[in-house]
Amino acid sequence: MTSSLFEAVGGLPTLRRVHKIFYDKVYAHPVLQQFFQGHSQEVIENRQTQFMGEKMGGRVFYPGKDIKMAHRAMYITAQHFNIRHQLLRESLQEAAVPEQLLERWLKLDNAFRPIIVKDSVAAFYRTTWKYEKRIFVQPAK
Repeated sequence: MTSSLFEAVGGLPTLRRVHKIFYDKVYAHPVLQQFFQGHSQEVIENRQTQFMGEKMGGRVFYPGKDIKMAHRAMYITAQHFNIRHQLLRESLQEAAVPEQLLERWLKLDNAFRPIIVKDSVAAFYRTTWKYEKRIFVQPAK
C-alpha cells in the first residue's frame, strides 16, 4: 500500500518543522516579508501546515480561505513565487527531507502557481474589488 505524501514526510511534526524554517526565511526576506506585515508568523505557519497537511493527504482539516481568495488581493508575480519556491527548497533541505520527498513536496507546491501568480498589474486589478485593501509589492531587482 502506498502512503500519502503526508505520511511519507513524517506527518505534522515534519510539516511544522519545515514551515518554521521556511517562514523564518520569508519574514526575514526584504521583499517577501512585505506580504505578511501585521500577520503573526505563528498563525501563518499553522495555517500553512494545515493547508499542506490536507493537500498532502493527511487527516488534517484546513479551516482557512480557499487559496484563490486568500491570495486574490496580493500582487504576486512569477518572480515572487520563484523566490518563495527557492526558500521552500532550502527549508526542506535544512529539515533533512529526503530528496525524493522534497521533489514531491515542491511539485505539489508548484501546482498552486497558476492560482496565485498574477500575469500583469491589469490582471491583478481585474481580480480584486475596488474598495479592497490590495497588497502590491514590487519584485526584487
